[in-house]
Amino acid sequence: MFDNFIRKQITIGETTIHLVQGGNGYPILLLHGYPQTHVCWHLVAPMLAEKFTVVCPDLRGSGDSSKPSGDTGHLAYSKRVMAQEQVDIMQQLGFNEFAVAGHDRGARVAHRMALDHAGKITKLALLDIIPTSTAFANVNKEIATNAFNWFFSIQSDDLPERLIGAEPIFYLHWCLDHWVADKNAFYPEAVKEYERCFDTASIHATCEEFRAAATIDLVHDEEDKHRQICCPTLLLWSSKSMWASFNMLDIWKTKANSVDGISFECGHFLPEESAERTASELIHFFS
Repeated sequence: MFDNFIRKQITIGETTIHLVQGGNGYPILLLHGYPQTHVCWHLVAPMLAEKFTVVCPDLRGSGDSSKPSGDTGHLAYSKRVMAQEQVDIMQQLGFNEFAVAGHDRGARVAHRMALDHAGKITKLALLDIIPTSTAFANVNKEIATNAFNWFFSIQSDDLPERLIGAEPIFYLHWCLDHWVADKNAFYPEAVKEYERCFDTASIHATCEEFRAAATIDLVHDEEDKHRQICCPTLLLWSSKSMWASFNMLDIWKTKANSVDGISFECGHFLPEESAERTASELIHFFS
């Protein structure tokens, strides 16, 4: 995977971020979701790299990047901190402005990045999410069932860490298998990487990220509820995901000045289930 890409370790403060970089052209940052790593882009990134410079990092807390300890306010895993970190990484790589695509939790980091760093983000692609504050404000039985991990992972006193840690591979595969439409979409090499990286430190870090989403991220969202995403925004979403019952375009038109979008006939993991179409739409949009 990622042939002709270069692996790098970029240090920002006390955190080291692992990434792969390939291609030439305008810079594109690709951010992964849960419970995955940068590897989720292994099919899409090479296609984008034919036209762009592509950077695929492991977010803090995931993959081979640093996994800082959590704090009482969950600031270490707030989307604001994670977004700033990615902007700093791109600057170290020599990119003062760039486009970004994020899937799942990575899309939430990308959303915050577009608000906090509007002068640096030229285009934004969000894959299969609705805004965090919108999700929490519209919880019903269907959402609570399908997005159970949002509420399980935020429990205190290491409860989710201990329970997930008792059967980490079972839990990882349960999430992958129940959110994908076709289990054969995952390459065995990719799954092995997800398994390798789903260790004790990553389990804690990702629980902290969910806790941040339910606390400090909502504070930041409330403070910025009247701010709009200024750059052109593309939505790609699954017709079978937990968010399929929402009118995605109408929701995001309240958050962004310029929005377009397309629904895919696949499960939640668009970059792996529908790689060619995902790449095609991103290439068209970023061009």
